[in-house]
Amino acid sequence: MKPTILFEGRTLEAEPYFERVMRAATALQRLGVTPADTVALMMRNSPTVLELMLACRWLGATWCPINWHFRHDELRFILGDCGARLFIADAPLLQELHGAVPDGMTAIQAGGDSGPGPTADDSGPWPRWEHLRDAAPPCAEPQRTPRGPMLYTSGTTGRPKGIRRNAATPEQVQRTVEKSRLCYGIEPGMRALLNAPMYHSAPNAYAVGVSTVEDSTLLLEQRFDAERTLQLIEQHRLTHAYLVPTLYVRLLRLPDAVKRKYDVSSMRHVASTGSACPPEVKRAMIDWWGPVFTEAYGSSELGYMTYVTSAEAHARPGTAGRPTPGAEIRILDEQGRELPPGEPGLIYVRQPGFVDFTYQGNDGARREMERDGFLTMADVGYLDRDGYLFIVDRSADMVISGGVNIYPAEIEQVLIDMPGVQDCAVFGIPHDEYGEALAAAVQPRAGTALQADAVQAYVRERLAGYKVPAVVTFHAELPREDTGKIFKRRLREPYWAGRSRRV
Repeated sequence: MKPTILFEGRTLEAEPYFERVMRAATALQRLGVTPADTVALMMRNSPTVLELMLACRWLGATWCPINWHFRHDELRFILGDCGARLFIADAPLLQELHGAVPDGMTAIQAGGDSGPGPTADDSGPWPRWEHLRDAAPPCAEPQRTPRGPMLYTSGTTGRPKGIRRNAATPEQVQRTVEKSRLCYGIEPGMRALLNAPMYHSAPNAYAVGVSTVEDSTLLLEQRFDAERTLQLIEQHRLTHAYLVPTLYVRLLRLPDAVKRKYDVSSMRHVASTGSACPPEVKRAMIDWWGPVFTEAYGSSELGYMTYVTSAEAHARPGTAGRPTPGAEIRILDEQGRELPPGEPGLIYVRQPGFVDFTYQGNDGARREMERDGFLTMADVGYLDRDGYLFIVDRSADMVISGGVNIYPAEIEQVLIDMPGVQDCAVFGIPHDEYGEALAAAVQPRAGTALQADAVQAYVRERLAGYKVPAVVTFHAELPREDTGKIFKRRLREPYWAGRSRRV
């Protein structure tokens, strides 16, 4: 774990940064952190949040990265649910959201290189992480078996679910490393760019993966800028990157003169996960950067199930690839019968080499996903005769917008409490840049007049901005099934008409 870190024009050399990680491990121990504990982190991309992740990994403890867009109620739920011993946050975030910290939980502010806002002083009643770390000697204990992060995925009942991993065997650790090297292109000497937020599972794993190979360099960015990305690739001769399809679209929209201005020939591997990449977008990027793009289909719970190279994507447009090593995929109907090639059904996967999990305090939700040792995320797809997977729809309500998983139930739970709302349904509609956007169909109470901007403002006050519906429509009556449940598919279908995919 001796990466060289590039951040905001500064270089943190490998050996001093490794010592910083080891001091962080000792500081966490002094705060009472053991392998049985969880440390909650709410921080923008920075060397500091990476050092904390690596320090937890060294100690065998769990870290829980929290989306820094979350508002008070969202943060309060996760801190109360995850059982963390410590909560470490960027100073401006802690000063804004400290009321969400449960009684008895130690809160610590981080400053220095962690982003805009008050960082140079010790304002507030919380200890400063940098002071605790710098006062600690490097950790003298050998590294424990890493447990990894505890990630939260929004729940279909409106509450996020924490994914808690079981303890890994040495063989499972090795298989996980091998799979990440395949999907992310992890290799010694790589010079990688990461501008996706590390509170997401794939960027989190990418940062850790780059940090665990010899002679690696990781360039961290707090946000994406299309032209700056090209400039950084040329300036630092970067070889690897993690990007999502939304960012490909923004790169492709640059003027041709800007695209020709920068040399990107140093790139050897670009990893893409989180949402399906439209074939025409991937083809355009391959024509520009060369056959350096790979795509992996997976989930925070189940890891990567399939993998596809540029050549395979060119030969089979739209495929999510073939199973990763050790993974088995079945396509089953609702009765659990296996379907033949070309026939869509629920995608089930078994990965014996991947560390199993449960949902924090919700073992039942984990059991509901399983059938005969295979697990499903409720996506719908089919296998062709050569074993390539094609994803055509999503059985569950989840929406993936710009690579971010959003569950409509959480938004519906907020909307149903809005004065004047009788009922509502939130669902995904197509979006050229983000893949999907959110739409809300609202049934007002009799005699009530509602406006779309008022509905959006109500959600924005209570949830992170990316959960605000882009489209709000009003209906005298919402369509319902015989059971009385809102017929969401009927609401979605007009938006997706004429498209071959529903995700």
